[in-house]
Amino acid sequence: MLATTPLILFLLASFLGGMATGLVGFAMGLVVAGVWLHIITPLETATLIVGCSAVTQGYSVWKLRHALSWRRLAPFIAGAVIGVPAGAAILTTFNAINPAVLRTGVGVLLVAYSAYSLVRPDLRPVQAGVAADTGIGFFNGMLGGLTGLGGIIITIWCQLRGWPKDVQRAVFQPVTFIGAVFTVASLSTTGAVTIEVAKLYLLALPVMLAGLWFGFKLYGRLDDAAFRKAILLLLLVSGVMLVVPTGIIR
Repeated sequence: MLATTPLILFLLASFLGGMATGLVGFAMGLVVAGVWLHIITPLETATLIVGCSAVTQGYSVWKLRHALSWRRLAPFIAGAVIGVPAGAAILTTFNAINPAVLRTGVGVLLVAYSAYSLVRPDLRPVQAGVAADTGIGFFNGMLGGLTGLGGIIITIWCQLRGWPKDVQRAVFQPVTFIGAVFTVASLSTTGAVTIEVAKLYLLALPVMLAGLWFGFKLYGRLDDAAFRKAILLLLLVSGVMLVVPTGIIR
């Protein structure tokens, strides 16, 4: 079990991750990974993220059910169903993933995208078809199976499509939920769900649900422009947390 300082940071990250999901719908994995990857292993981090996501995303989908369109969702789900097992297989087959490389690679991409998007003028919405949406679903699912950060690609894609905030969340949250369920199932068959992971999960989930409730309260006050900026700021902060090394803890 974690020592006192790592445990406090673990729980604080859990609350902030839940709040991020309630506020913008996707950033739980990004927020917690910036701390958890410094405390526990990449495999434990990915397993906990998808386990918590299965609950928090499921609740969020229920809250946003009025905006769901299964025709819009279908290509993303089809791609994710293939991508998630592929990512999980890579993770468990090559378990010696360097956590520093993992943090830095994802973090640099997030910082670059979010910083550019915050300073550039708005672009015209991207027009795309079923093939592009399916491809996005695949790569989003693969990244989720590999790292537990499956909301990144599809969230950025929904922003580029220029959809209203409820429509965006009604696309990337159901896909993230389904991806999380598939990833949990895939990791469970490989022995990734250990007793230690189960203990950490039981510690994290109640705190994360409290943050989720609070985040949804804040979400109701955002318009579309504020929602876009909130996503980009969370991406930026999360990217910086992943890139900057820390010596606190273990």
